[in-house]
Order: sequence, then structure tokens, then C-alpha cells
Amino acid sequence: MAKGKGPMMPGGMNMNQMMKQVQKMQADMQRLQEEAEKANYEASAGGGAVVVKVSGKKEILSITLDPSVVDPEDVEMLQDLILVCVNEALRTAEEAVSKEMGKVTGGMNIPGLF
Repeated sequence: MAKGKGPMMPGGMNMNQMMKQVQKMQADMQRLQEEAEKANYEASAGGGAVVVKVSGKKEILSITLDPSVVDPEDVEMLQDLILVCVNEALRTAEEAVSKEMGKVTGGMNIPGLF
């Protein structure tokens, strides 16, 4: 073993290099997670009649309704629009976070990582 290089791993990478890479990845992931939690995501349904904004923490920030969709005779349609819109906003937030994390992990699928 060469002096000061540390133990070698299969494939020629030494343990110290690998640990530095893992620490950098962890720091990058932490930074991205914090940025994602601060970001806001939006979705709309019914041609913009319902707009939902969510945070990267997957919390609903606001729901905006166009008064034209508030029909006491058709509450079910409004409920459906809200449901679709909320789910789409949450899906958008999840996809954005996953995409950013994938950049850091190089596409590695590590269960429970995020």
C-alpha cells in the first residue's frame, strides 16, 4: 500500500477518496433539500379555474378558486377540480425534488434516501 493513500477499494479507488465523495454528496443533497423545501410549485385545473400552490415540504400554501366554478348545484365538480389540482401540485413538487436529487446521486437509486 502506498504511503498516505489509505486502503484501496475494488476498482482502484481508495477509502479516503470514497469517503470524501460520499461527504460531498451528502452536503449537496442537504443543500438541495433545503432549497427544494423553500421552493413553491403550482398546478391548475379546469382551465385555471382552480389553482393550488404547494411548498417543497409538500404543504398546501394556497388554493385559488375562480368564482365561476363555485356552483352550489355542482359541488362535486368543484371537489374533483380541487382534488386533481392538489395532487398535480404535489406530484410536481415531488418530481422537481427527485430530479434535483438525481443530479447529485448520479441516478443511483438508494431506497429511503429522499
